[in-house]
Amino acid sequence: MGPGPSDVYPQVLAAQARPTVGHLDPLFIGMMDELKKLLQYAFQTENPMTIAVSAPGSAGMETCFVNLVEPGEKVIVCRNGVFGERMRQNVERCGGVAVCVDNAWGEPVSPEQLELVLQQHPDARFVAFVHAETSTGALSDAKTLCALARQHDCISIVDAVTSLGGVELRVDEWGIDAIYSGSQKCLSCVPGLSPVSFSERAVAKIKQRKSPVQSWFLDQSLVMGYWSGQGKRSYHHTAPVNSLYALHEALRLLAAEGLEQAWQRHRAMHQLLADGLTKLGLRFVVAQPYRLPQLNHVYIPQGVDDAALRSTLLEHYNLELGAGLGEMAGKTWRIGLMGYGARRENIALCLQALSLHLS
Repeated sequence: MGPGPSDVYPQVLAAQARPTVGHLDPLFIGMMDELKKLLQYAFQTENPMTIAVSAPGSAGMETCFVNLVEPGEKVIVCRNGVFGERMRQNVERCGGVAVCVDNAWGEPVSPEQLELVLQQHPDARFVAFVHAETSTGALSDAKTLCALARQHDCISIVDAVTSLGGVELRVDEWGIDAIYSGSQKCLSCVPGLSPVSFSERAVAKIKQRKSPVQSWFLDQSLVMGYWSGQGKRSYHHTAPVNSLYALHEALRLLAAEGLEQAWQRHRAMHQLLADGLTKLGLRFVVAQPYRLPQLNHVYIPQGVDDAALRSTLLEHYNLELGAGLGEMAGKTWRIGLMGYGARRENIALCLQALSLHLS
């Protein structure tokens, strides 16, 4: 019940153990085509450029920035936690100019503040923000933020590492241009893959670059020759075959449950956990309307030894709670309810263990 990686479905572990075939084998290429369709369903998009980057979510972040942002281009970066700050660092490593919109940790990104900054910087080319901030448990209004980006002719770059499969996310309907996620959160797959999707506007921006993408491995104009599904696949890199088996199975399970049903399950399990935590006297960091159901961020009660209690839970109950990050370190716990981990028995164990050791 930590902030990720989450528990992996047994079927996903079984899928990963299947015999390895070549990454250009016709059977594997057929599975890749299915995987693309399943990812399009999970993202709720028809974007042809929807793939899984052969690296974790941090590489998905970098994929979006290095392909889109060129030296000198201005990017509005919304920061309300650790991962918004990582976006800023990516912008500057690309040679871009980052203009930050800051909100307090535990608060969502403010559309009003974003609009003000967009008005102040009419030459901005991008708006970047974290949909579900893993470091704080805050959920931002991606639909409204992307609409503002469009109004100011900016391309949106969205971090959905913790939101994909756990809360409502509609890439096409909300006008999201570039989005990345991770396999190890609400998809309950093994770590090491990053689903990404680029809109037609984003693809056009990539094709119009004046300078080459500084990362050969993450250059999507090269990678799509392998993922395109049109005619013969071109060799780019040796894909992580067994990890992609696992992601295919995780996405198949998500489709079998139904995307909206998965969102509802996460909400229901969150409410069950939140009720129990409140009865134990624990206070949430994030106000109720903006809480992530899959990442429950609570203050540590006064007088409780953070590291000692988390160590006890792990040693005696095989139960992981996440520590606070950044300015929240030593002050909070992050309790995950993601994918296969969002189950009643996990919640019961967590609440029972906390009740015994907090009393």
